[in-house]
Amino acid sequence: MSTTTLAAVTRSRVRRGRRRRTVLAVLAVAVAAMFAVSLMAGKTFYPPGDVLRVVLGETVPGASFTVGTLRLPRAVLALITGLCFGIGGVTFQTMLRNPLASPDIIGISAGAGAAAAFAIIVLGLDETGVSAFAITAGLGVALIIYVLSFKDGVAGTRLVLIGIGIAAMLHSATAYVLSQAGQWDLQAAMRWLNGSLNGSTWDETVPVLLALLLLGPILLSQSRNLSMLQLGDDTAAALGTRLERTRLVAIVAAVGLIAFATSATGPIAFVAFLAGPIAARLLGSGGSLLLPSALVGALLVLTADFIGQFAFGIRYPVGVITGVLGAPYLIYLLIRTNRAGGSL
Repeated sequence: MSTTTLAAVTRSRVRRGRRRRTVLAVLAVAVAAMFAVSLMAGKTFYPPGDVLRVVLGETVPGASFTVGTLRLPRAVLALITGLCFGIGGVTFQTMLRNPLASPDIIGISAGAGAAAAFAIIVLGLDETGVSAFAITAGLGVALIIYVLSFKDGVAGTRLVLIGIGIAAMLHSATAYVLSQAGQWDLQAAMRWLNGSLNGSTWDETVPVLLALLLLGPILLSQSRNLSMLQLGDDTAAALGTRLERTRLVAIVAAVGLIAFATSATGPIAFVAFLAGPIAARLLGSGGSLLLPSALVGALLVLTADFIGQFAFGIRYPVGVITGVLGAPYLIYLLIRTNRAGGSL
């Protein structure tokens, strides 16, 4: 390699590294700002000083209940579930080299949703039982999809198509269960299925946080191997990547994050699907998308929840707002793929 070429490559790497650091910093600041807004703003505005005092454990008349009991658990849950959905979704998209390979497209979220509806309406379980049922179902559906799509390895297109088929069956099962529900059970199930942060508590938040602290670093440790998979199986194997081990570790960790997040809030539509493509547009080519996508996911959930609470005359669940954002992009992606003559 000539000196001129080497210098050009070095400059390109420096520019990409600078852009990456800038994007990560801007996203982190945006997430922190939206988190602060979620604590301060609402029907009553509390200044930053009062909010900080409440967060530090002091008693502030009025603010202690509104901020400490109502807003803080909701904002923290929005933050960590957004991180989980963002990093979990982009893991599938990166590993399978397909933007449609997102947990809410290929049936994992649908499995958790069907299980939750069954647990609420048929079994009559409490919130803890519903969450456990949803987590188990999410992991089980992921295992079924993986086994059915495995043939001399896992091909992204095959897994997506099998996942979409299973998701359709699960949606039908959910619709049938809902048709048998009584009025109160139906309301509880629909609140969960729409993806909602209403009534968030620390009891719901802590398990998701523990899952993020345990499984998040595992996924981040696989970022290089996941990037290698984007080059194709043969190239990745030649560069020393253990293909099936990397896929298995990534799938288990990503599904775990998605399942725990879904168990707390319900399947917040399209966050896992949108976070990766948005992060890719911001970063450009090169570099792992795991951390940027996690930040984008957190920003999406925090912003959508705030919009759903205060932008309209009535309050909408966060999943309704993210669904409105994500559906047009899904249609655009399908149209673009069709025009390009490519396959899913």
